[in-house]
Amino acid sequence: MANSSSITHFLLLQFPGTRQLQLLHFCLFLAIYLAALLGNGLIITTIAWDHHLHTPMYFFLLNLALLDLGAISTTVPKSMSNSLWDTRDISYAGCAAQVFFVLFLMDTEYFLLTTMSYDRYVAICRPLHYETLLGSRVCVHMAAAVWACGFLYALLHTANTFSLPLCQGNSLDQFFCEIPQILKLSCSTSYLRELWLLVVSACFASVCFVFMVVSYVQIFRAVLRIPSQQGRHKAFATCLPHLAVVSLFLGPGAFAYLKPSSISSPSLDLVVSVLYTVMPPAVNPVIYSLRNQELKAALRQLIPGWFQKQ
Repeated sequence: MANSSSITHFLLLQFPGTRQLQLLHFCLFLAIYLAALLGNGLIITTIAWDHHLHTPMYFFLLNLALLDLGAISTTVPKSMSNSLWDTRDISYAGCAAQVFFVLFLMDTEYFLLTTMSYDRYVAICRPLHYETLLGSRVCVHMAAAVWACGFLYALLHTANTFSLPLCQGNSLDQFFCEIPQILKLSCSTSYLRELWLLVVSACFASVCFVFMVVSYVQIFRAVLRIPSQQGRHKAFATCLPHLAVVSLFLGPGAFAYLKPSSISSPSLDLVVSVLYTVMPPAVNPVIYSLRNQELKAALRQLIPGWFQKQ
């Protein structure tokens, strides 16, 4: 039994198996991490370089790429380091910082995806008012509000979580510091202090989700009224990447936090956590660039010889 005042470090979940499997995990995470760095780095560079892409949709996409880079850099390097050096340790301050940045970046991304759904709604349902409703000043203010909300939310959650007395040791059943795992270490009733904040957060997240659903209901109704097949195809092409990113981000995350405890297991929790924390930053650039002709054209100019066969 340990209390929070005596804890100097936490023990993260160690990937099971032989030394060879640990090195395989290191190589797999390294490949995913490098792919995320390359993909998001190209997105950021291309949008910043090509003035034709200085529109609200690409401005928000640039913010998404920045968040993805930060999110994967918060969890994956430490996990790779632990596998390479065959250790489980993370300092108390390092764990608190990891919790803060994971919450900050992932919650900001969720708020940003909600904002991006509004951008698509205005672009398709109210195209004549697009420049008025989403001018450069408005977009900057919206992005600043999104980042500020994510920061305040993460600060509140992190401060509240690490103020709880911990009586159940220091071993976490996850490859990064995660609030539900830390709450398992808290004293029998102290976790109730965090529970009300989680309930409020769930309500707020539900409001954002409903907003996205309503936005896309209106978008699909507007698209189906477009007379030409080419116009419908073009409208859908601008929305489907966002929908795919939202599904990839929310699907595993919702399953991780809402699944019944009866089917919970360390291996399942590990797989699901990898799906919602590691895979989206690596896959999002591919989703957005696969069918986006403007982005691909800009990449061709930025890097001659690429996408010649696209």
